[in-house]
Amino acid sequence: MLGIDVWLGGLPPLLIYVVVAAIILTESMGVPIPGELTLVSAALLAASGVANIFGVATAAAIGAIIGDSIGYYIGHRGGRPLLERFGRRFPKHFGPPHLARAERVFQRWGVWAVFFGRFVALLRILAGPLAGALRVPYRKFLAANAGGGIAWAFLTAYAVYAAGRTAERYLQNFSWVALGVAILAGIASTLFLRRRAARTAAQIDAEEATGTPPAPRSPDSTSSPDPQPRP
Repeated sequence: MLGIDVWLGGLPPLLIYVVVAAIILTESMGVPIPGELTLVSAALLAASGVANIFGVATAAAIGAIIGDSIGYYIGHRGGRPLLERFGRRFPKHFGPPHLARAERVFQRWGVWAVFFGRFVALLRILAGPLAGALRVPYRKFLAANAGGGIAWAFLTAYAVYAAGRTAERYLQNFSWVALGVAILAGIASTLFLRRRAARTAAQIDAEEATGTPPAPRSPDSTSSPDPQPRP
């Protein structure tokens, strides 16, 4: 895992939690760094007894929520021009096609894009800044941000932790059946959310290709951009 697990493994538990929160916070602000890979590495360390899995998941959730909120503030202040400048700096991650696709997802799903976007690499990085640039009401954003951040952090951490613990028992007892069941059960919920988000993105891309305007999910779950502040 690019040496992240080795690097984290040399740190005391408290510092592992701090590093996990800091890296995920930075990613959630809109910086393309491996936040999810760090979470997976820390969860595997917890499975081997180096850290506590609840501490890892909690640190990840805190980093995700705070980072997205900072990203929201940045996007709210800088607007779309800031995102476009950022895209020119990181064209492989935030080029015009990436930004356009993320905007279509927001137009279709509103704040639900923040919740489910936590499980998709592109939206996980762009959700906060883009929601701010599109003037999504912060209360709605915060609710979806907190829910998505907690769900993503705990589901991912505990799924990896369960798989790691079972793998250790398998190596000791050669329990093939237990290993397979634990791995499948551990990743099922995460895969479900990832596939749902992927289907949504594919549907939006198809509608864009046929010229069909995206229909909002519901009046309560979508928010229209308000580029001009009210006096």
